[in-house]
Amino acid sequence: MNRPDGKRIKNADPMYQVAAFIMDKRVDSMNMITVDLPLDPMNAYIHKVRNERGMALSPMGLLLAGYLRTACDFPALNRFVVNKRIYTRTEFCAGLVVLKSGGEEGTMSKIYFDLNDTVFDVQRKIDEYIEKNRNVENNNSTDKLIKTLLSIPGLCSFGVGLFKFLDRHGLLPKKIIDASPFHESLLISNLASIRTNHIYHHVYEFGTTSVGITMGNPRVVPRLSRDEVVFERTLPLGVVMDERICSGSYFAAAFKRLTAYLKNPTLLEVPPTEIKHDIT
Repeated sequence: MNRPDGKRIKNADPMYQVAAFIMDKRVDSMNMITVDLPLDPMNAYIHKVRNERGMALSPMGLLLAGYLRTACDFPALNRFVVNKRIYTRTEFCAGLVVLKSGGEEGTMSKIYFDLNDTVFDVQRKIDEYIEKNRNVENNNSTDKLIKTLLSIPGLCSFGVGLFKFLDRHGLLPKKIIDASPFHESLLISNLASIRTNHIYHHVYEFGTTSVGITMGNPRVVPRLSRDEVVFERTLPLGVVMDERICSGSYFAAAFKRLTAYLKNPTLLEVPPTEIKHDIT
């Protein structure tokens, strides 16, 4: 049975189908790792684009563009597990928090991307999203849904319980899924923007989030290069992954590809030459 946001994968490796029964909760299957991205080529590219195009690229924009392109090469990154069933998502969206202007209050929603988007498309969509959501007077669909649930005593408990039941059985309406910050390809948070180190952010049990990434304060890490230790400036990522969607070696290869894209961001200026599709 398909869902409004995904297609059932019936031909997945039997080990993963069994794993979804053994680890029937996302909290059981979370793997965590720190990935250090090379910061100097990212900063150099950001400055180059600013000087040549007059466009303000952000590290968040670069990272999301790189991850989006990586998902074109590694489509299993866009899988999720609900009710012991493995699905491939029919769209790519990322959830992030935006601080409201003039205060510490934040709002969370998500951005939809096309797999053909370039780094410039990604940055434009991020800028539009931030501009739309940071105004204190504006409420996005997520805010409106939450306020509705809290407007009547007892409605929140009943409503959330109903949403969980419907979601578990693939019956949650697409309109609710679109408003939900828990149904997304990727949860991402830039903690460096508030001068905080990276953390390992949980991926929610409710919903379909399979990968969570936080960006932390830049740091210097030692690396072995030609029999000598060199020190490299990096952007550390705290990554949490649901291991039921693909193998550890698959994740490792995907993040190696992500690192390669961010070492040479010019590769992200044009649409992908190929978009690989998941099995079904």
